[in-house]
Amino acid sequence: MEDEQEPPLQPRTQIQGRVLFLTICAAGIGGTFQFGYNLSIINAPTVRQNSVGEKAYPVEADWHLCPQHIQEFTNETWWVRTGWPLPDHLVLLVWSLIVSLYPLGGLLGALLAGPFAIMLGRKKSLLVNNIFVVAAAILFGSSRRAGSFEMIMLGRLLMGISAGVSMNIQPMYLGESAPKELRGTVAMTSAIFTALGIVMGQVVSLRELLGGPQAWPLLLASCLVPGVLQLASLPLLPESPRYLLIDCGDRATCLAALQRLRGTTEVMVELAELEEERAACRGRRARRPWELFKDGTFRRQVISLVVLGSAMELCGNDSIYAYASSVFREAGVPEDKVQYAIVGTGCCELLTAFISCVVIERVGRRVLLMGGYSLMTCWGSVFTAALCLQSSFPWMPYLAMSCIFAFILSFGIGPAGVTGILATELFDQTARPAAYMVCGALMWTMLFLVWLGFPFLMEGLSHFFYVPFLGVCVCGAIYTGFFLPETKGKTFLEISEELHRLNFPGQSQGPMWRSPEVIRSTEL
Repeated sequence: MEDEQEPPLQPRTQIQGRVLFLTICAAGIGGTFQFGYNLSIINAPTVRQNSVGEKAYPVEADWHLCPQHIQEFTNETWWVRTGWPLPDHLVLLVWSLIVSLYPLGGLLGALLAGPFAIMLGRKKSLLVNNIFVVAAAILFGSSRRAGSFEMIMLGRLLMGISAGVSMNIQPMYLGESAPKELRGTVAMTSAIFTALGIVMGQVVSLRELLGGPQAWPLLLASCLVPGVLQLASLPLLPESPRYLLIDCGDRATCLAALQRLRGTTEVMVELAELEEERAACRGRRARRPWELFKDGTFRRQVISLVVLGSAMELCGNDSIYAYASSVFREAGVPEDKVQYAIVGTGCCELLTAFISCVVIERVGRRVLLMGGYSLMTCWGSVFTAALCLQSSFPWMPYLAMSCIFAFILSFGIGPAGVTGILATELFDQTARPAAYMVCGALMWTMLFLVWLGFPFLMEGLSHFFYVPFLGVCVCGAIYTGFFLPETKGKTFLEISEELHRLNFPGQSQGPMWRSPEVIRSTEL
């Protein structure tokens, strides 16, 4: 009789797998996809010539016309208002503010993500976050008709806030909703949607589509489409079961969410694990960001988060993107085809994000991080040598172009996705929102500093501009190899116990777990 009852469970399990897949898509399309999309549609820098060696070398990409159109709109708007053209240096200043307000908004959003996740929950935070998207889209779409470049600046700030919130809450939501054997794979989808957003932004921004002089308001306002898709789909999907039980104490709703995400055969086993984790958090309120730096029980976790989070932003991947168009020209790519070669770089990162998603639960987090940073060190060194010798050998530009693709592939297979999992797996339920606030604030600050300092680095170091980034890649590989614990296939409780032993090597006993009674871990 038991054999006759087992087959009907398989289609039911497949249905539950589809619910998890739809949850990933609904969270990703309005989450990290928005970050990658808005990063690529406007952040391609404008043309500026810089003397490198004996050649006039275009330091920054000009394949993207949106910056040029927005600067022309700024100048025209100022002319209509005052009767005088805006000086070139002020036009550049306005453009710099438009670009830099995005990471500034991201920093503000990262600081809001923790309180949002605690007070509203993971799913509702992602839904409420679309208020910023809708407001920004209205500002972008109306800016030209209203003759106001200030509306573009405010819209960029709001989109940055939205990106800061979603980039922290999406991996938190998915990591808490996934089973332990798929937690790494599910969390890696955040990197997939980031890369997908970058590629989609690069494609939509082509001259033949929305990259023309009349269509740029539509290009900026197109961020509304992913937001609407998330608003239409995410309400139909379950909240994080871990949040429902541990933070809210709602066992019935947690059980229903688990049944939708897993199927009835495995729910009771996982529910028992959640009850154990709930017991571990009994009587503890939600941590504040500054408390993580003071508490010795989080010493290894915080150091790992700061070191590897900084390494991901300072490894030079964004700089490689900025330098790509000039290298493609030196390799003989026609001017009108450079934009398609740039799209190819985004496709490389998307490809490796898919590969990492497939192999992460087989090889582990440490292997992908160490391998990624080691390969980036290798290709970055060859890239530097190729730039220095490009005037001596005619085939060196082709080698430099190959190194760009190889470097982006190496970044995508390791640091791009694995780093985002750290805050989910290394911190317990009470400290996770605060950890994401720290991680998000660090990421956006580093991103702003890289964008600010890269032109000066190029001017000062010329062909050797990538040498400082090589040092960061080496440090990232060394730290991962010696200090980062492997979390593959472990429950959150097992990870917490291992980290407790690492933080307090003199103690043979792990943290004292309490019985599962009433818990409210989300008090601010």
